[in-house]
Amino acid sequence: MDMDFEITLRKHTPLTSVEDLEEACEIFLTHIGYFGPKTKGSDIRESIPFRLFVNCFLKRRDKIWQIKELAHELDTTQPTMGKYVASLRAMALIEECVFFDAKEKQKKGYRLRYSSLSDAWHFVEENVNVSMANYRKSVDHIQRLAEEKKK
Repeated sequence: MDMDFEITLRKHTPLTSVEDLEEACEIFLTHIGYFGPKTKGSDIRESIPFRLFVNCFLKRRDKIWQIKELAHELDTTQPTMGKYVASLRAMALIEECVFFDAKEKQKKGYRLRYSSLSDAWHFVEENVNVSMANYRKSVDHIQRLAEEKKK
């Protein structure tokens, strides 16, 4: 299932001078457009999407999380959790994993892609590159149409 890829691009100063993990994540996640309008007006660090990304996926990189576990961990509903997981999946920051529980029953869960934000970010960059190349093709096409119309 293909999901829409959406990220905000803006001029961004590297966060290399920020030494606090949560502060760096708050700035970074805000800049890439991860937070919706409801989150922006509240204390971001207490929000479900922030805690999902930082506390569950980033700080516990090797754990494969089921939606119901995430909902319980963050004291929210499974539909709400599904929405935020889908957003991170669309960006390619997290991946779907299949695993077997203690009873050998197959389960589906999610984790930070490759258990590494740095490695996961390569997928985001590739999605941006493909999108930008497609925009370039559209711009060139529009330019050609405009030149033909002028003739």
